[in-house]
Amino acid sequence: MTLEQTIASVRPLCRGSMQAARERFSAIAMPLGSLGLLQEAVVQLAGIRRTPRPSITKRACVVFCADNGVVAQGVTQCGQEVTAAVAENMDKGLSTVCLMAQHIGMTVFPVDIGVARPVCGSRILQKNIRRGTADITRGAAMTRQEAVRAVETGIALAADCAKQGYTLLCGGEMGIGNTTTSAAVTAALTGAAVRTVTGRGAGLSTEGLARKVHAVETALALHRPDGTDALDVLHKVGGLDIAGLCGLYLGAAACGVPAVLDGVISCAAALLAVQLCPAAADYLLAAHCPAEPAGALLLRALDKRPFLTAGLRLGEGTGAVAGVSLLDLTLAAYDGMPRFDEVGIEAYQTQQ
Repeated sequence: MTLEQTIASVRPLCRGSMQAARERFSAIAMPLGSLGLLQEAVVQLAGIRRTPRPSITKRACVVFCADNGVVAQGVTQCGQEVTAAVAENMDKGLSTVCLMAQHIGMTVFPVDIGVARPVCGSRILQKNIRRGTADITRGAAMTRQEAVRAVETGIALAADCAKQGYTLLCGGEMGIGNTTTSAAVTAALTGAAVRTVTGRGAGLSTEGLARKVHAVETALALHRPDGTDALDVLHKVGGLDIAGLCGLYLGAAACGVPAVLDGVISCAAALLAVQLCPAAADYLLAAHCPAEPAGALLLRALDKRPFLTAGLRLGEGTGAVAGVSLLDLTLAAYDGMPRFDEVGIEAYQTQQ
């Protein structure tokens, strides 16, 4: 599907299924609302999957790997070669997200959407749009056409997963320099001051952080991205991993599949997706509050409340996978617990 067709395909959630899920939570033998945000997430899953008994047993994490030219400005501790190395480690199933996902029965699909050098591996999906983006302090990250192609790549991957029977998707990323591009995207979309949305990433020094802030400020002053035009922001100061994630979230929504957000890069991509298609917001679940300073701001802009606040900042989709494990536990209780009337206990009533 094209971007325009995808946006037009997103339907409202099934309110009847959501109401039935709420009624089941009221009927099973536990105090009202006692599972908090996790309970609300199951109700949302019911609406997305259009059934009061949603299943998320077949799930995948799609990890978009891409390089960012802005690393030339000294905004990272390591070089672009690390992106390719980690992507190939994912092919072997040895990265953090792969090991976590394996533990909960989740498939990981590494995607080369913009790595600076060719990466090898039978499990890596070869979807490269270009060999890394340009340095955003010197020129636009990519063309608008490349941004659309990258978004549509994410859409197509979501559709492929849906066709294969996956009932839940997580978005992940790997790309040295992508906390810099996500800070630029966040500032452009929200109008927030660059210093308030730019963090240390993978442990930058104070001097490195100053270079990072300067790079983002330089890029925004040079390109003046239109914060009301998601594609303008994306192609001028974004990244190919962000674009792929944006498409994954839109494609998941169009296919009626829930998508679990990960860290700050994931949330920046989600805000782009929601600007393109506000209805897609209902298909997104927030797993955790990212440690990067833009994380909480992005979640507020998305009107999402995360399950976890654990200082997570690894990326790759690891926080999303952790969130799915909590959903598994919640669904175990939701599906398996007897009703009050079955155990001879008087049901709880809402009191004023």
